Parts: sequence; C-alpha cells; structure tokens
Amino acid sequence: MTRSITLPTATGTLETYQLREPAHFAVHANPRSRSVFAAAHVVADPLAENCLSAAIDWEATLHYRRYLWSLGLGVAEAMDTAQRGMGLDWGATKELIQRIATDAKSSGSPIVCGAGTDQLPADQRHSLKTIIDAYLEQCAWIEQYGARIVIMASRALAASAQSPEDYYHVYETVLSQTRDRVILHWLGPMFDPALTGYWGSQDLDFATTNFLTLLRKLQNKVEGIKVSLLDKDREIALRRDLPSTVKLFTGDDFNYPELILGDDHGFSHALLGIFDAIAPAASAALGALDKGDKNTFLALLNPTVPLSRHIFQAPTYYYKTGLVFLAYLNGHQSHFRMIGGLESARSILHLSQLFKLADQAGLLRDGAGERMRRFLNLAGIGGK
Repeated sequence: MTRSITLPTATGTLETYQLREPAHFAVHANPRSRSVFAAAHVVADPLAENCLSAAIDWEATLHYRRYLWSLGLGVAEAMDTAQRGMGLDWGATKELIQRIATDAKSSGSPIVCGAGTDQLPADQRHSLKTIIDAYLEQCAWIEQYGARIVIMASRALAASAQSPEDYYHVYETVLSQTRDRVILHWLGPMFDPALTGYWGSQDLDFATTNFLTLLRKLQNKVEGIKVSLLDKDREIALRRDLPSTVKLFTGDDFNYPELILGDDHGFSHALLGIFDAIAPAASAALGALDKGDKNTFLALLNPTVPLSRHIFQAPTYYYKTGLVFLAYLNGHQSHFRMIGGLESARSILHLSQLFKLADQAGLLRDGAGERMRRFLNLAGIGGK
C-alpha cells in the first residue's frame, strides 16, 4: 500500500505527504517511579441520536480502557476528557463509573473517577448545601464501586461562591465524609470558561494562596492535586509549596515531559488527557525513567509535544475532538462520531495537521493512512 497521501494546506492548496513507518514502542506494564493516569475519552454509539442525552458504545469504551491498562497506565474515568459538561450527562456518567470501576476492580487495574456537581441544573445559582449534597452523591457512587475519587472543579460552586471561605466550607465538608484520601482537581478557564475565578479570585496568585490554605488544612484527606493551568512555572512553584504528603499530578498538556522528569527539588506525577492519545510513547518513556535513563525518556516524549500542543490549542476545551479522531485513525473505534456532534468542533485543516504531527511522533498505526483517505474523501478531498 502506498505510503503517501494528499492533504490540504493552510494556503488552500493540496500537498503530497509521505508517511513514515509506524514506530515500535516498548511496553512497560508496571511503572514505579511515577503515578500515571490517562484521562480517557468515551466512544459514542454512532447509531444513536446523541444530542439530547449521551449514548455510549460500552464495548468499545471498555476496550479502550483495557488497552490503556495493558500499557501500564492508570485510567482517570469520567473526567472532562470523557465530555463531562460537554454532552456526558450524570445518568450516563453513573453507568460509565459503574461499568469501568467494576472491571478495574476485577482485574486489579488502577483507576480514579471524577466526582462533580453536574447533576445540578446549570441555569441557576445553588446553595452551598445543595452543592455539597451533589458532591457527596457522586463521591458515594464512586466509593460504592471501589474506586478512588478525584474531586473535580464545580461550575455550580464557581457561580455561587462569594468568598474563599465558601470554597473552604464546601471542600472541608465533602472531604470529611469521603472514605479515602482524594485528588483535588484545579481545572483552568482555558479548559472550562465557567470555572473562571475558582478558589475565590481571578488573580491566579491570590487563587493559588487560597488553594494552598485549603490544602494545608485538609492535607490528611488529600492524596494529591491535579493542576490544569498550562503554566509550567506556576506548577513548579506550587509543587514546591505543597505539604510533603501531597502529590502534584500534572495536567499540563504543553509541558509534561519536563514536569514529569522534574528537577533537583521534585517532580510531578501525571493525570493527563494527552496520555489517552500517546499511550504507547508514554509507556515506553516511563520504562526508561524507571531505569534512570532520562535522555531516552525525553527522546520518547518530546516528539509528542507538538502533537499535544496542536490538539490542545485554543479553544482548548475542544481537545477531545482530536483525541477521538486519533483513536479512530488508529483503529481503536470504527467511526469518528462524538456525543453532541462534537466531531465538528475542529476543522479539516486542524485534523490534517494532527495527522501529520501524529505520524511525525511515530504514533500512527498501520491502516491510519487509509482511514485518513476515507475521511478526506467525505470532505471532498482526493476523491469523487
């Protein structure tokens, strides 16, 4: 089969692109030096409406989690990568957590699950008690199936809180009733504009101070924090200020190789959406890191950074479209359809560049070129 493909360019012309041979990454099934989770996407049922409510292809969704586990990555379930707040409603989320957490428990696979407040109506303000009760409902559901909890940032709390003390009250009350230590998630407004001003201030310096105050009060109930601000220097500074018992899980999809590698003062663990897409490279890189081979670790991960920065470019919250497209290209699912029609959120040019960057990172499997041709033919490129 030919290794060339016709792709559109930003100038409105077409180019012939020569595909590389697929890379072969060594599987490292049990990373030890870092705790690593891939925030996994869901596979929509392509024959369902998927507009008013979410319909998931459960078999394909579970298959993808088992693929991530086979590469030594933990799964972060029901996070924003799974379209929380962008099509995945609480009813579907409950079933997702139940199915995947049950499978993880039976196989002994690592999993954490996101708890939020998205069962609350989005078009009204809510009392702090109502927000607390919503968090506790979701936490109880996750713990019922034996999974660990990630406390996600709450749109309802962002809209209703009047002061940092309101955040302290909500989080302290919720964590006083969780069974195990949790991970707290700080999701920046680039991922969700509704979370602007989280922790009581739009000034990130003040917000960081408020967040650290909360962590110091609740450190016995907090295993770690996931920080998704796409700000390398702020993450490093925050990492150095954390209580010694609290891990930092990077959510920086722009700078993850450097942050995971760390420096003389420490390192970040990982809970990343991009690991959904670059799992084979991440597995091999973690294997090198476990052997103390920092150069190979960076050599494996650095080529994936241009791809990640492209997938997570503004508007960042549409990154999910790129992850699903790459999963389709690599044959992990039979179609490129998403809940709520989100497959239309990125342009043909964007997805064509994604294809090139994935190829240059060695992340396209056999058959990806043919799937890309079919996709482009439907867009009127390269076919009749």
